[in-house]
Amino acid sequence: MVLNWKTGGLALGLVFFAAVLLVKPIGVSTQFVILDGILWDAVNPEVVTQAEDGAYTSTNAYLAKSGGKYAKNVANPLNYSFIFVLATMLGAGLSSFLRKGVPEDERTIPALWRANFGDSQIKRLTVAFLGGFI
Repeated sequence: MVLNWKTGGLALGLVFFAAVLLVKPIGVSTQFVILDGILWDAVNPEVVTQAEDGAYTSTNAYLAKSGGKYAKNVANPLNYSFIFVLATMLGAGLSSFLRKGVPEDERTIPALWRANFGDSQIKRLTVAFLGGFI
């Protein structure tokens, strides 16, 4: 099944707009640091500590910055941003399941790319790598 990119783009834009309007701007890169902190704290429980006044801090300067905001998120990861990242992955998996995966001929070279730039896998992978790098 080929989805119309305009419809998908509009739907994605509306979801982003609703998220910004209702909660806050979407940014997920910090949540990977939080996940690292959760794993690190599981191995070494002294990475994140809570003071008597309830404030969180960390032996790691990055987690301790912003008044211990990241350290608090490591200690209590069920917050909007972390749930958003998990829901994004769940949604992608659900979409793939409902569409019964990606057709074999679409896995490395999508039809839109093939129609515009040809069948070269090397060209496609090179441009994808450069796009990710930039």
